[in-house]
Amino acid sequence: MEDNKIILLDEEGNEMEFEIIMTLDVEGVEYAILAQEGDEESAVVLRMDYDADGELMLVPIEDDEEYENVVSAYEVLAEEEEL
Repeated sequence: MEDNKIILLDEEGNEMEFEIIMTLDVEGVEYAILAQEGDEESAVVLRMDYDADGELMLVPIEDDEEYENVVSAYEVLAEEEEL
């Protein structure tokens, strides 16, 4: 894995390379914003959790409210970076 690149498996087990656009903290929980290189329009938001051994796990967000809160926080940060 390069510094800001990560390989994830899709539903069919195919490897897909993503770029880590940003990590952010929302209400004490860490999230990662990922996008396939050159395609920031279809960004993926995943929660950063840790297993019992302390290994990082990227977990899909299933709660709509949680997802909307993270997207809103990301949009605010993205706007601030444009200024």
